[in-house]
Amino acid sequence: MGKRLAGSLLTIAAAVSAWMWMQTPAVSQAPPTQRKGAPIPSGPTPRLAGGRVDLRGLWRPNDIFLIEDISLGMKEAVPLKPEAKAIMEKHLSKNDPEANCLPTGVPRHAPYPWKIVEEAPYMFFLFEGNIHSYRQIFMDGRKHPADPNPTWYGHSTGSWDGDTLVVDTVGFNDLFWFDFVGHPHTEKLHTVERYTRTSFGLLNEEIVIEDPGAYTKPFTINASHRLLPGDELMEYICQENQRDTPHLVGPAGRP
Repeated sequence: MGKRLAGSLLTIAAAVSAWMWMQTPAVSQAPPTQRKGAPIPSGPTPRLAGGRVDLRGLWRPNDIFLIEDISLGMKEAVPLKPEAKAIMEKHLSKNDPEANCLPTGVPRHAPYPWKIVEEAPYMFFLFEGNIHSYRQIFMDGRKHPADPNPTWYGHSTGSWDGDTLVVDTVGFNDLFWFDFVGHPHTEKLHTVERYTRTSFGLLNEEIVIEDPGAYTKPFTINASHRLLPGDELMEYICQENQRDTPHLVGPAGRP
């Protein structure tokens, strides 16, 4: 059993919370960066030959804000519309798309590593969790389609604001949840993510959510990711031997 596969079955609401799994490696052979209490790798922010910041690397969520409950990464209450709140209150843990091996969408993250790869004119986010999925970000200045086909990760365009990568995304379907507790959205969802590498081992993420179909106003979530130097993505197929959902009972909520 691989060093992270041992924790794969907790996916949504198993006995051990995602936060504890993030802090404790599944086996003793895990790299030092994944050991409980290990400090975030230190050092200056790396840069490419042309001077621009280098975001490439293998990252892992450093907190639970984009995994368990987006409100934990906010300075104010989530501005849910009454109809969206009613939908959220009806959500059951067993129906969480992420628990059923479907993509997390945006801004949600699974508690597994993900990698940033740059190959002009694209940026790719590769996800180890669930279905080994990926996001494709167009960096060539193109516009969003006038009528994009709704998808799990939407249509993403990227640009640089100094050392910050700005990712603008539209064209989402309405199938994924924002977190374990089931914050919903509609196809009107528009996200703007800002990724800033503040040091060698830390990547800050700020996400502005705008969805007039489910929320009364735009709101901002802040989260962070830590570098896993010397590690690589593993093959993890959520659909393989998936036994979680029959044991998930009750309303959606944090594990």
